[in-house]
Amino acid sequence: MKKALINGQIVFDDRIESLDIIMDETILEIGKNVNKQDCEIIDVKGAYVSSGFIDIHIHGSKGADVMDGKISSLDIISEAVLKNGVTSFLATTMTMSKQDIKKSFEVVSDYMKSQDKGAKILGIHVEGPFINKSYKGAQNGNYIIAPDYDMIKSHMDIIRLMTIAPEVEGTLDFVERLKKESSQIKFSIGHSGATFEEAIKGYETGIDSTTHLFNGMTGLHHRNPGIVGAVFKKKPYFEVIADKIHVHEGLFDILGDCIGLDKMILVTDAMCACQMAPGEYELGGQLVVVDDTSARLKGGTLAGSILKMNEAIKNLKEHTNYELYDLINMVTINPATMLGLENIGKVETGYHADLTVFDKDMKVQYTIVNGTVKYGG
Repeated sequence: MKKALINGQIVFDDRIESLDIIMDETILEIGKNVNKQDCEIIDVKGAYVSSGFIDIHIHGSKGADVMDGKISSLDIISEAVLKNGVTSFLATTMTMSKQDIKKSFEVVSDYMKSQDKGAKILGIHVEGPFINKSYKGAQNGNYIIAPDYDMIKSHMDIIRLMTIAPEVEGTLDFVERLKKESSQIKFSIGHSGATFEEAIKGYETGIDSTTHLFNGMTGLHHRNPGIVGAVFKKKPYFEVIADKIHVHEGLFDILGDCIGLDKMILVTDAMCACQMAPGEYELGGQLVVVDDTSARLKGGTLAGSILKMNEAIKNLKEHTNYELYDLINMVTINPATMLGLENIGKVETGYHADLTVFDKDMKVQYTIVNGTVKYGG
């Protein structure tokens, strides 16, 4: 049955308008005088309606992790993120043994073939093991290796994004090879000790994005600009974990102004403790201590986050003067465009009816996936 979503403030990519939406699995019509006959009515009573949020970097939530290698864990994560307005995400793996990583690939692949619960898994973000051990952060250094084509060749159909270190021998050849073989696999510099010059070469070779900017990489210094300097220079896409811990809130608008609002992508990098009580958890086989605001290894190293996507948007809303649609673009059209996805990331006729309904305080009221209300109501 078709649905009519009425009395909403529709957040387009460049404006906000009071309009109604008719949808089934896709958006059929947007306007003031749409035909609501034979439609189920959803009155959102003046709330904002945007395209569904996309999280391209999330490891887990509600006690479950992608690296568990279990269908049940993917179910838990997919259901949990709905509360935060996320309608689709990249299941993000960690640096662990080849066997563990391949098992996660296989489970995600099986899950995507028959998924009918929660938010949609769009594919996999491979964060490690092809990184620099000196900038491993919370990744397990025992399993860091050089790029290995044989390890990923059987799963290139579901891999959408790979975090790599361009200075590691063989990495740029690896990037060039996969770019020729697959148009859907994108690359992101992260957990890298690249110099400014090495990062510039990486972006010029075809690396598309930057994993959690500032974290797990060479920083900006006036005599050694590092990866951060290369991002300011080349202006690729870049992820921001906007929890005010990984990146100071004073930098939010500096990044948008200097690099570009159209290149900024908000991510959570959430681990299994997200939406859970403080305590001890595990990430990539390592013990993580979680308090009310952060997740850290025993030594104090940040280990992912417990950030929710709607909270990330709220943090930027409170600490910048950007328009609401600019912020929503950072979790919709920007990640969709970077990944080369079609018919997702905009409120537009013909696009998937993946929609998030929220109030002025970024509290999610409804999360709609393929036209079905999966949260709220």
